[in-house]
Amino acid sequence: MTWIDRALLFSPLDFAAIALLLGAWQWIGWRIENPSPNKLSVALMMDNYRRDWMREMVTRQPRMFDAQVVGAMRQGSTFFASTTMIAIGGGLALLGNTEQLAGVASDLAIGSAPALVWEIKILVVVLLLANAFLKYVWAHRLFGYCAVLMASVPNDPEDAQAYPRAAQAAEICVTAARSFNRALRVTYFALASLAWILGPIALMLSAAITFGVLYRREFASQSRSILLKQIPNTES
Repeated sequence: MTWIDRALLFSPLDFAAIALLLGAWQWIGWRIENPSPNKLSVALMMDNYRRDWMREMVTRQPRMFDAQVVGAMRQGSTFFASTTMIAIGGGLALLGNTEQLAGVASDLAIGSAPALVWEIKILVVVLLLANAFLKYVWAHRLFGYCAVLMASVPNDPEDAQAYPRAAQAAEICVTAARSFNRALRVTYFALASLAWILGPIALMLSAAITFGVLYRREFASQSRSILLKQIPNTES
């Protein structure tokens, strides 16, 4: 069977649905990381708080609290990487048993299709999860680099290297968080792609809902409103 024969197993609506899914994933990621100056995303605002955190760390003694925060972020990336790996294993197991999946789909009146069609649909999910897994692993490593840089910040705030090292740690932390957030977005759209099993219309709806949820959380959520609030200066 040639690649043309394989492509003919899918309708134009299927191609439109997968294009919508991938386009929504790429666009929302770009928009979150490159927002309008008048409407910053939550992710970008949190980057500024991370930089403030590292500046405050210079004069905080002891710095056990800062180490605990970085440790918690590493644990989060480890948890999601492990969970994603389990999901990838489940997807690969399904790839070897698509006949049973096709039988279940037929019993549920979802539709009848060759095993290859189900394999490709599951493969899309697996590939998205693999992308997320690699980003989680990279985020975990970057948080480790951040911990090392934080440990290298001199205890004396008057040291010439104190604030430059803290700034380096902040930028590594920002990069790690960006990788982690990208991995989360891929995971969301990987879950959305499961709707393709129900058909292209279901995939379109799932992609649109996922896009809407991500947009609301970044640009119209209550947490964003809280981050935008200016805390009055009570110092005399």
